[in-house]
Amino acid sequence: MTEENKKKPNPIDIHVGSRIRLRRNMLGMSQEKLGENLGITFQQIQKYEKGTNRVGASRLQAIASILSVPVAFFFEDAPGEEPAGGTRGFAEDSSMAFAIEFCGSPEGLQLNRAFVKIGDVKVRRRIIDLVKALSAEEAD
Repeated sequence: MTEENKKKPNPIDIHVGSRIRLRRNMLGMSQEKLGENLGITFQQIQKYEKGTNRVGASRLQAIASILSVPVAFFFEDAPGEEPAGGTRGFAEDSSMAFAIEFCGSPEGLQLNRAFVKIGDVKVRRRIIDLVKALSAEEAD
């Protein structure tokens, strides 16, 4: 293994870390709180989430338990994995990655949390129409 390969995180480690961050953010949990529950520092959580440090099996099981997801959640759509049910087109893969990335962003999380609190289906539909109209104006 060359010197530069040692410094570059494994794509699976990066993916698992990003899924940990996604789920933690979905729950509104801080890195510090997750670290407390695991008996480690928030800096260690940061390293896991960046893929800098690899998460061991027992630690991943503990994280899954704390975040209330199965361990398999962290490997969904992992690089090099064949999607369940056959292959998907490139467009679907990139749009799925974009959606996951957006939902993990602070804006995406805020938007999703607020949106699901709206009980009226008609209001939700109007919000979607508004966002589509605004994005069409940006494209012009």
